[in-house]
Amino acid sequence: MSDVPVAPTAVKIVIAGGFGAGKTTMVGSVSEIAPLRTEEVLTEASTGVDDLAGIEQKDTTTVALDFGRITINPQLVLYLFGTPGQDRFWFMWNELARGAIGAVVIVDTRRIEASFPAIDFFENRRIPFIVTINRFDGSVSYAAEEVRQALDLDEDVPVVLSDARDRDASKQALVELIEYSIRVLDETEAEAGSDVPAAQ
Repeated sequence: MSDVPVAPTAVKIVIAGGFGAGKTTMVGSVSEIAPLRTEEVLTEASTGVDDLAGIEQKDTTTVALDFGRITINPQLVLYLFGTPGQDRFWFMWNELARGAIGAVVIVDTRRIEASFPAIDFFENRRIPFIVTINRFDGSVSYAAEEVRQALDLDEDVPVVLSDARDRDASKQALVELIEYSIRVLDETEAEAGSDVPAAQ
């Protein structure tokens, strides 16, 4: 009997973070296909609406989503959904996060407060997430634990240094998320099993 090919497992991952943190860059650096982007040029209409403090050179913005794909191995394919960063587009996050096994929250230490909405979003929905500290040229370097404390993260949430422009660094962040999501799932199932009353 010939071997029947097995379809790879499709896994959905959300790439989130503040405006200008590097979400579009990360999806583009790691995707094996030309990523779908919904970027628009910033215009005067965004003046007073989008906070460009610290990222004055930014001239485009994601208005819907970024989409990419990466094959980890023949049995595992990741589909990446990058969220828009501005608060006026947050209404889309619920749909983008539906069915995701977890999220990567990208942090720009120049604007660390912009990370709080994404972290709150995933914490409130109990979606596993990791934090990656995106290294921007000329920015102050902080240790992972310093960022953890600044964001008031639980001790078990992975915090990793990364570079959204680098394919290997972005891929490693995705692997870290998958491993963490599996641990969280295993712990959740173990806790649920312990709540089942013993047979009389």
